[in-house]
Amino acid sequence: MFEPLTWTITGLALVAMVFAIVLAALDRRINWWLLGVLGVVEVGLLAQLVVGIVQLASTERDVSGVFFVGYLIGGLIVLPLGALWALAESSRWGAGALAFACFVIPVVELRMYEIWTV
Repeated sequence: MFEPLTWTITGLALVAMVFAIVLAALDRRINWWLLGVLGVVEVGLLAQLVVGIVQLASTERDVSGVFFVGYLIGGLIVLPLGALWALAESSRWGAGALAFACFVIPVVELRMYEIWTV
């Protein structure tokens, strides 16, 4: 696993989560700035999927491949679903749902890191 990418994705997802919480507290819808940050996180998750599968195929470690790839794919799916929900919901709960989706990304990242390093 490429650690700098993991920590960058985690940090950006936490920044996006705080931004979404602020928007929810102000009773505003999500904006293009937040969607841009989410796009950067999503590109990072896509890169991590490719790097993770390549490293998994070439490692001699005892890594649970099914769980590791499942987390890679799950993390890739969560943000677009949260963004769609936020765009469809016109109240503060749309930004709240997106904040939760952004919170899931660091949890998934830390779990993948744990699977990889143990």
